[in-house]
Amino acid sequence: MKIGVPKEIKDREFRVGLTPASAKVLIEQNHQVFIEDNAGLGSGFTNQDYENIGANIVDQSTAWNQELIIKVKEPLAEEYQYINQGQILFTYLHLAADRILTEFLLKSGVTAIAYETVQLADGRLPLLTPMSIIAGRLSVQIGARYLEKQQGGKGILLGGMPGVTQGNVVILGGGIVGTEAAKIAVGMGAKVTILDVNIDRLSYLETLFGSRVELLYSNSQHIAQVVPHADLLIGAVLITGRKAPILVSRDLVKQMSPGSVILDVAVDQGGCIETLRTTSHSQPSYEEEGIIHLGIPNLPGAVPRTATQALNNNTLPYIVKLANQGIGALKQDPSLAQGLNIQYHRLVHPAVQQVFPDLVTT
Repeated sequence: MKIGVPKEIKDREFRVGLTPASAKVLIEQNHQVFIEDNAGLGSGFTNQDYENIGANIVDQSTAWNQELIIKVKEPLAEEYQYINQGQILFTYLHLAADRILTEFLLKSGVTAIAYETVQLADGRLPLLTPMSIIAGRLSVQIGARYLEKQQGGKGILLGGMPGVTQGNVVILGGGIVGTEAAKIAVGMGAKVTILDVNIDRLSYLETLFGSRVELLYSNSQHIAQVVPHADLLIGAVLITGRKAPILVSRDLVKQMSPGSVILDVAVDQGGCIETLRTTSHSQPSYEEEGIIHLGIPNLPGAVPRTATQALNNNTLPYIVKLANQGIGALKQDPSLAQGLNIQYHRLVHPAVQQVFPDLVTT
């Protein structure tokens, strides 16, 4: 199969769909790999690295004009012209938060498979997990920086000092992102609270953190109790394939003390905080109601060398199946089939169908 790897064009997105090591695996199985010029440079991979293992370095249109397209982030409007009927597109899509992209992919005739909805029988999301780990860890690292006075924050050190109260981190959601955020926050010495609706998950988190983290069932009353006291509020809510619910209202944000920081990792699924909107790596923050807001949808793009390798470790087995079997791989692998969002001009993923019922055809 002919496999294309376009260069990512999202703001400061330096990840790449295939590392040279992954491309080599595909080439050794007699597939052809076409890498857009300098697509891997931001992750530390040169054109020569790809050429050394037999990949072809090509221009943008040639990279897109292949049977199987491997990306990291969803296609942007300026890339729509390159998407053709019959192609297989394998990337993060997050369609629930992007009606325009959903409508375009439906018209295009492409088979669109989303990393974030590939799901194992036990419910785990193997292609979302590595980026969730990175995003969770980065959320506290970046949030702590924006609490610095020079960044507009209230000027506190999350870990405090002997004789000085430590910072207060509140995390909405105890999944992978929330757990990893808590690990970093606890390591910094902050006071940490996690809220989640899954009692079993809260029980697991108790075995992990013990008394170092306060664990609360997520309901409106508990959210209203803890959010006003948060120095750093992290949104980490995920409902597979669907928009995140709004858990924190504007009125509640107003009760937070000036200079506090909100960072919503769930922004690419719509976000769970009313006052939060999408930002970017080049313009990461804005102030609203006296609170610093960050809504960077491609947070792991800040550490592309680590993120690209971590992503490829998980995506490569599925990419190999698609390269070897085409769309037939969807019948052979139920987990990969869960990733199918759009095929034959039809919206097929149940969760995305619930978001856009008017786009569902029989």
